Amino acid sequence: MTGRPKALNDSYRLAPRGYRCPFCLIAQGIEADDVATSQSEVVYRDEAVTALISSHWFENNPGAAIVIPTEHFENMFDVPIETVLRIHDLARRIGAAMMSGYGCVGISTRQNNGPYPIQEIWHYHLHVVPRHAEDGYFEWAERRLALPAERAPYAELLRDALGSPRPAT
Repeated sequence: MTGRPKALNDSYRLAPRGYRCPFCLIAQGIEADDVATSQSEVVYRDEAVTALISSHWFENNPGAAIVIPTEHFENMFDVPIETVLRIHDLARRIGAAMMSGYGCVGISTRQNNGPYPIQEIWHYHLHVVPRHAEDGYFEWAERRLALPAERAPYAELLRDALGSPRPAT
């Protein structure tokens, strides 16, 4: 089965009219002053999927990553199953790289659809979060914007583990 579930109509599409998608810019290799992520934080890219270090972290879970389809899909109801498989395959590889490279004891994945589970960017994305014993992740502490210098070593480690090329400087 491919495509979106037949029972759904366009009522699940919630992006505002004229939405400028920051994840599309990242996936296309475009730098933008109003997008917190730079191309140097992209850790993997191919024709179907892109992965990047998340710009926002929970304090005890630094180095979280986000996997996105390269093509724009608003949420899980839009993404073709073949693309979902590519996203989850990359998430699995990133999780293994985190466990060996970050020294975390596990990973969590999370994905939101709609305004009340707090989908903030209207482009399907899967969070891959490094987990540590008693890190308080499920207490949903406030996230903070991680500075580019904080994100850089995590991007480098994951890029190396995934065999991805270094960005042009």
